[in-house]
Amino acid sequence: MPGLSEPHQPVTALPAEDVFTALETSRRGLSRAQAHDRLRTHGANELPRTAPRAVWRQLGAQFTDLFAVVLIVAAGVTFLAYGLEEPRDAGTATLAVAILGVVLLNAGIGFTQEYSAERTAQALEAMVPRTCQVVRGGERLELPALDVVPGDVVVMEAGDAVPADCRVAEAHELAVNNAPLTGESNAVGRTADPVAAGPLLEARNCVFMGTDVVTGSGLAVVFATGAATEFGRIYRLAAAAPRQKTPLQRQVASMARRVAGVALAIGALLFAVRLPSGDSVVQPFVFALGVMVALVPEGLPATLSVSLSIGVRRMARRHALVKRLLAVEALGSTTVICTDKTGTLTQAEMTVTEVWTEGRSHSVTGVGYEPRGEITDSASVRELLRVAGLCCNARLVPPTGPTERWRVLGDTTEGALLVAGIKAGLDRRADEAAAPRVTEFPFDSDRKLMTTVHRTGAGYQAYVKGAPGEVLARCAGIQQAGRSDALTGTYRTAVAAVADGLASKGLRVLAVARRDLHGPRPAQEEAESVLTLLGLVGMQDPPRPEVTDAVTACRRAGIRVVMVTGDHPLTGEAVARRVGLVRGSEPVVVTGTQLDGMDDAALDSLLATPSDLLLCRVSPEHKMRVVTAFQRHGEVVAVTGDGANDAPALKHADIGVAMGASGTDVAREAASMVLLDDSFASIATSVRLGRAVYQNVRKFLVYLFSHNVGELVPILAATFAGFPLVPINAVQILAIDLGSDVLPALALGAEPPESDVMDRPPRSRNERLFSTSVVGRILFLGGIQALCVSAVFFWHIGSSGIPFGDFTQDTRVYQEAITMVQAGIVLSQFFNALTVRSDHRSVLTVGLTSNPALLAAGGFGIALMAAISYLPTLQAVFNTAPLDAGDWTVLAGLGTVPLLADEARKALLRRRSGRSAGGAK
Repeated sequence: MPGLSEPHQPVTALPAEDVFTALETSRRGLSRAQAHDRLRTHGANELPRTAPRAVWRQLGAQFTDLFAVVLIVAAGVTFLAYGLEEPRDAGTATLAVAILGVVLLNAGIGFTQEYSAERTAQALEAMVPRTCQVVRGGERLELPALDVVPGDVVVMEAGDAVPADCRVAEAHELAVNNAPLTGESNAVGRTADPVAAGPLLEARNCVFMGTDVVTGSGLAVVFATGAATEFGRIYRLAAAAPRQKTPLQRQVASMARRVAGVALAIGALLFAVRLPSGDSVVQPFVFALGVMVALVPEGLPATLSVSLSIGVRRMARRHALVKRLLAVEALGSTTVICTDKTGTLTQAEMTVTEVWTEGRSHSVTGVGYEPRGEITDSASVRELLRVAGLCCNARLVPPTGPTERWRVLGDTTEGALLVAGIKAGLDRRADEAAAPRVTEFPFDSDRKLMTTVHRTGAGYQAYVKGAPGEVLARCAGIQQAGRSDALTGTYRTAVAAVADGLASKGLRVLAVARRDLHGPRPAQEEAESVLTLLGLVGMQDPPRPEVTDAVTACRRAGIRVVMVTGDHPLTGEAVARRVGLVRGSEPVVVTGTQLDGMDDAALDSLLATPSDLLLCRVSPEHKMRVVTAFQRHGEVVAVTGDGANDAPALKHADIGVAMGASGTDVAREAASMVLLDDSFASIATSVRLGRAVYQNVRKFLVYLFSHNVGELVPILAATFAGFPLVPINAVQILAIDLGSDVLPALALGAEPPESDVMDRPPRSRNERLFSTSVVGRILFLGGIQALCVSAVFFWHIGSSGIPFGDFTQDTRVYQEAITMVQAGIVLSQFFNALTVRSDHRSVLTVGLTSNPALLAAGGFGIALMAAISYLPTLQAVFNTAPLDAGDWTVLAGLGTVPLLADEARKALLRRRSGRSAGGAK
């Protein structure tokens, strides 16, 4: 079927009657057999979707993490050592089982978090229209949109979703909303007439999958389905864009490689040092394994996953649904936000704000489609709004439940006129009854007018609304003091100036006029000439009230906000000024056409300029190109969008933010985060929470790795002191890492944002997770902890008077000593958790009891340590012994040393900061 393989140009250029022949169908539609054959040939009318990973693949991926691989190898070698040693030591088998248990626990937590997030995202995805009306075999049927095939004749009415790309064959006042594809929210008229060659999306005789019928009705013949549609083209563009790794993904991967490398290297070195001292390789290996386990933060993957999921839940409460856990942190590192305008910065509800008639302006209060508000001197504007309201096809729909809002069925501009009419005291039904419509000349983009003819008590009248220039050119008179005066040159100049003034405020301006007629069926030229101008109406899509503060917060946080919209530059600039995106007198406004004329060097220069930047009339390719250019500059880019045309940029961005209320399924699938309320303010809130997540990640990294130092140093000290056994064994280390440290780390991950988190600039994209300050603090706290527990160990061993060479695993003093080392680390970490809650604020300022979960988690760790010390069953597993009250007192005193030392460090930092601030003054 050549007519179906490449129909675009021939079909758009053909007369309506020839379209059926070209697509091998008829007005009666396809027969059932033809439809069945074409469904087999072209496939279902759906976009190709990425198949979800099988559950076993998702679970298996948890074992490919570098930490997991290292631990799995360690467990395998430990099992091997257990099988080779004579006699076999049950402790070696216990260690191997414990290491595998750690791997399984981490895998289970990670899988649960990711599986839950993926299921939530799949539940959110909206499908392309589920049903549509199709003519087949002369019968009008309602069919699943999946079954639509090329050649089907689709019946379209106001409110219907277009199921596929179609050529219009009949159009009766037909207008569609192409916003999901083009980004423009204005309804555009459709015609059945042939059009000249040009871009398919600009063909006025075509309608496209994913768009909606706003007004009118018509018939259309399908010429493309599924992936062959314009929707599908953009989907493929989005699918080709690689998913960017977040900064945290990159840094955690780098950290894992380095830690694993260091652990293996030190373990191998100490194995080599210990090997000559004994006849068996098992003991040196177990010793080296203990060192490696001490360095690997076994609890980190689980802690990181759960901490990020806490951020996800917090964002969900703020109307932001995060689909990928690591996207939470990416938001916190955002340096540039490329935001859409309609529905994100604005409410997506056109509102009349000013009416000009008989030489005076009248302000209108109230926002959105809810008909609440007032008009100054409303009696003076009623005739204008009555005429404008009767020249409308939209309908205002009241809410049917407590959670619903007023909405408009049809063109949003017309909806705004109806709301203004109610505010002026008009009754639409009464007006329609008094002046019923008899004829209509629908709006089209050439005339830029809409005209309706009504029967009134005095005869017939034409009511006209449209672009001010077009209406004014057709006017011969103007309404003044209740009568029609001649529209002189002076009047024309004054009206044009008023229209320009309204437009300069960013308002969409409509002119309203009328004329008396002699009959009900005038020619269009007659109905739209010799008009009397009634006045002008200015309307806007009002900004969301919370957006201005959100934009200010982003500026204060060092985040650049760039508007990227498909709307007109004047409209975009007006909205940008109202929400604070533009503060100077002359922002840089660049259109898509201008972007086409720029090479990469010119674009890079444009984006590097620190000015207020607005990108208007842009295409999907433009948006993705801008995102890529920002990323070349090292920026972490967040992009908002709702339409299919936004999907490529959403996927390519570091963090793609789709609209949940108004967004398309393609946009939501491509995005990392979905705004359930479509508001820019939710992005700013998410940035704040994302920054808190990163801060919290650093807090529990300092917490976890500082005790790793406390575990490693005693082992190294014992090696170089010639002590034959380890001061803390691998099973004890695992008990600390998973039993005592995970819960406090999770409590640290749930810390609320610090008060000044949005007063700091974004961190550099290249900033390492283990920065100099973080590593320094780990060594500071961990070093103090290590010195304390090492001193306790050697003091207890030395005070016994037993020579080093006589110590065995079963020596009571040795069991007490390693118990004191483990307990000393647990107690130190309890106080350590309190001090790492802030880099610079005192623990007293933060509040000792402001995080009760942290205190409870620390108490659990201490209780677990007591159980390990006193319960015989656990003593057998960990080779421990009971401690007396004196031992606990000494250990508690030493445990406070890191906290007191860090308090002194913080006080010194605050003093230096105060001096610097005073010097700056």
